[in-house]
Parts: sequence; C-alpha cells; structure tokens
Amino acid sequence: MSLDELVEKSIYIIRETRVQFKNPAMLWSTGKDSTTAISLVKEAFFGEVPFPVIHLDTGFKFPEIYDFRDRIAKEWNLSLIVARNKDWFGKINPFTASRFECCSKLKTETLKQVIQEHRFDAIIVSIRRDEHGIRGKERYMSPRDKDFRWRVYRERRGNKESDSGLEALQDVELSGWGIYVSDFGPEVNHVRVHPLLHWAEEDVWQYVLKENLPVNPLYFSKNGKRYRSLGCMSCTEPFESNASTVEEIYQEVKSTRGMEREGRAQDKEEAYAMERLRTLGYM
Repeated sequence: MSLDELVEKSIYIIRETRVQFKNPAMLWSTGKDSTTAISLVKEAFFGEVPFPVIHLDTGFKFPEIYDFRDRIAKEWNLSLIVARNKDWFGKINPFTASRFECCSKLKTETLKQVIQEHRFDAIIVSIRRDEHGIRGKERYMSPRDKDFRWRVYRERRGNKESDSGLEALQDVELSGWGIYVSDFGPEVNHVRVHPLLHWAEEDVWQYVLKENLPVNPLYFSKNGKRYRSLGCMSCTEPFESNASTVEEIYQEVKSTRGMEREGRAQDKEEAYAMERLRTLGYM
C-alpha cells in the first residue's frame, strides 16, 4: 500500500468507530504511533479530536514523555485523561518487581479502571501487526469481555463447524470487504480498535516526516544512542544510533533489521509474557 492508501484505510476505520460506538476514547503514550493516530483522527474530523485521549501514567515514565504530553495536549486542544491505578500508583517499584506484575498493575489494571469509570465502549489503540508476533494476531475491531479477556466466545447458532459449538468473535472480521464487525453482543465489555494495524514502522516515520508531526525528543540520538520504542524508565533501553532528525530516523528504519520492541523488557522477559499480558487486557 502507498502511504495515501494506508491513511485512507485508517481514517475510514476511525470514522466507523465514531459512528458505531457511543462513547469511544483513545490511548496516547506520546510515542510516534499514538501521536500519528491522533493526527489521523484530526484528519478524519477536520482538525478536531472528538473524544477523550487517555494517558496511562505509571509514575515511572521519562520526564520527556510528561513534558511532551502536556505541551502537545495543550497545542492540539486534547481532552486529556491522565489515568493512574488508584490502588497501586506509588506503591510498586518497577525496578524490583517483575515486568509482568508491573505492567499488569500499572497499565492493564489502570486501563480497566478508566474504562469502567467513564464507561467507554471503544478504545482506539495504535498498535501495528509488525511490532510483535502476538500483535500480528489482532483484528481492527477486537472485542474484550467483562473480565477484559482478549478472545471472546459465544455459543454458535445454526450449523456448527466444530465440536465445541463456540464461535471466536475475534475471527469474524470481513476486512477484505471493507466491513468491520462492531456489534459483538452482550458478552462484550468494550472493543479495541486498531486503525494502524496495517502500517509498518517505516510507514509511521514516513507519515511523521510528510506531516511534520511533533516528535518526542527521546527518539533522537543523544551521545550516540536513541530510543526506538518508548516505555517506562525501568524497562526501556536505548540502542546505538546517530539519527538526530526525522529524515535520518526514517532512512535508518528502512535499512534496519530486528524487531522494534527489542528494547522493551516485558517483551524479552518470558516467551509468553506479552501474550499473557494481552490476554488479561494489556495493549
């Protein structure tokens, strides 16, 4: 797909979300992907972001993340919700706790709380299929049940295609026809919407370059190192790079092998850590 085609498909999904759901919101980490997603929302709605933007605050993000968040939220007139786990914020040390425990309590549980508090029925998340093997299993409209579990099942009606008699709602998408199932029935608590699912890291940087989007300074090289993926200070590592402009980052990504999130500890700690987290409600 060309960049224009990628953008067109994403905007279609974003507009469908606005039409099909009563109370949507979107997540914003301040990283390149979620900032790109906000920009696409602005394109879809004539410069406005018509629903709240949620930042999951663990208390251990880089200072540059907080500075960037507050500055851009003001410049773009975002309805920003800073969400913190009311039970665990400031009570868990991510430098000593396991990454699974930390992400579960400070991100997954925080997201559950903010969804329940505001009764959001759809959450726009800026994940991409090429980021991680588990994310390659996702769909554009991804239902979560009342326990925020990733795969939602219901009893089949009519002809059964398997002995279990269960239908996985995760697998009913007809995206090849431009049809995205959004009504999954009463078993579903909310739906995760992934408008960037078909993008690659290279595409995101191309869009950032083309649209001259603001970029978190952590992405730029400092003393010969920069961050490729942004997370908490306890679990995000820089890599060697001299790329100090968006153009240089774009060219570097085009020629770089290896997974983007190799610098994120939760992705390396256990073979199935990401899948366990996502099953329980993680992004």
